[in-house]
Amino acid sequence: MREVAEVSLLVGGIYNLVFAIFHLFFWKVFNWKKDLASLTPANRSIMQILNLCLIFMFGAMSYVSLMLPDQMLTTSLGKNLLVAFALFWFLRMLEQIVVFEEKSRLSAVFTLIFLAGGFIYLVPVLY
Repeated sequence: MREVAEVSLLVGGIYNLVFAIFHLFFWKVFNWKKDLASLTPANRSIMQILNLCLIFMFGAMSYVSLMLPDQMLTTSLGKNLLVAFALFWFLRMLEQIVVFEEKSRLSAVFTLIFLAGGFIYLVPVLY
């Protein structure tokens, strides 16, 4: 059963790395140079800072998942981090439903992707 937990961590590490890379492209994909210009300077800065912090966190989540699987699966700290990572993605899924105004098919796909992230990190906690 440990193999299932290890595979889940590998998948989680890749999953978070993909999100880190995706967030690196937010400026271009969402045309932030133009769209954020309509915000106040403080709100424009906050948006970009929060995105940079998310990139860092996704990188950290990816790193510990890929490089420290033994510690994640066998220590109290590791298991608590797994719970925190699962909660992060479950909360992100709920935020997609409650806060995100666009109710498109793409939004539904992202809801499912975030739900999957929660289960990716819940699986090793259960094994």
